Amino acid sequence: MFSVILRYTTILGAVAGVAAMAAVMRKQGDNELPQADTPPVAPAAKPFLHAVAATGILEALSENVAVGVPAPGLVMEVMVHVNDAIEEGQPLFRLDDRELQAEKTNQQAQLEVARAELQVREAFVEKAKRQLGRLVSLGDSQAISREQLDAAQDDMAIANAQLAAARSQVTAAEAAIQRLDTLIGRLTMKAPRAGTVLQVNIRAGEYAATAPKVPAMVIGDTGKLQVRADIDEQNATRIRPGQKAVATLKGDPRVSMPLEFIRVEPYIIPKVSLTGASTERVDTRVLQVMFSLQKPADTPVYVGQQVDVLIEAPER
Repeated sequence: MFSVILRYTTILGAVAGVAAMAAVMRKQGDNELPQADTPPVAPAAKPFLHAVAATGILEALSENVAVGVPAPGLVMEVMVHVNDAIEEGQPLFRLDDRELQAEKTNQQAQLEVARAELQVREAFVEKAKRQLGRLVSLGDSQAISREQLDAAQDDMAIANAQLAAARSQVTAAEAAIQRLDTLIGRLTMKAPRAGTVLQVNIRAGEYAATAPKVPAMVIGDTGKLQVRADIDEQNATRIRPGQKAVATLKGDPRVSMPLEFIRVEPYIIPKVSLTGASTERVDTRVLQVMFSLQKPADTPVYVGQQVDVLIEAPER
């Protein structure tokens, strides 16, 4: 009887174990991730047999220009807006120049004083010249003494010296005004070259610093763009001048843009393409290669946009 009970107990234990295993397997099957679907965007086709991949950033032709200020000051007026086309030398914004204007007004008054003094000295010269002329015209040594003639000649020399000093004072005052005009002109920031206003980070009433975290204004030529490609230093030895390259937009690899080699910047730097900040600390160091490209006709692209770059390179 005991053996029968033991046998049935063993059978029931085996059945229970199988059921438990089945339950565990079913639960694991439910927890398994579903198979990955087809990606919504197909990856870009590889244009070269052997290539070096890189990440690039679109820049304006000849790089973006961060406009700075020669001296800190209050912004009085901003003359341009984002997307405005500008010409070389066009005013962009103006700093507060009231202090210099006040100094210029004072200097102009001093110039008028110097010019009046010059007229006085010119009159003294004419007077001394007439007196000396009358004494010389007498021609009779009995009519005038030698001391009178010497005194007249000395007066003439002194008058000429005073006239020269007055002229120097006028010249100095005019030079001071020209200096102030130059300093006032420096407070109006002008475009260093033709292009497009990409960013305006300053407003009237704000304070402009000489070393800001964000430039007051950024301009660049967006008619033709260039790509700054970051090559990992492990692949730097595979880069040669003149190599072919192709760029595709991140998220839309169907937009393919042929690139034209410009130059290699022969200095390995820390990779900063993620934020553009020169203080970013990353482990990767990169070689930067510049390429130019024509903007696609049917797809808008923007300065600062990231692209994937493939550069034709020999196999390792």
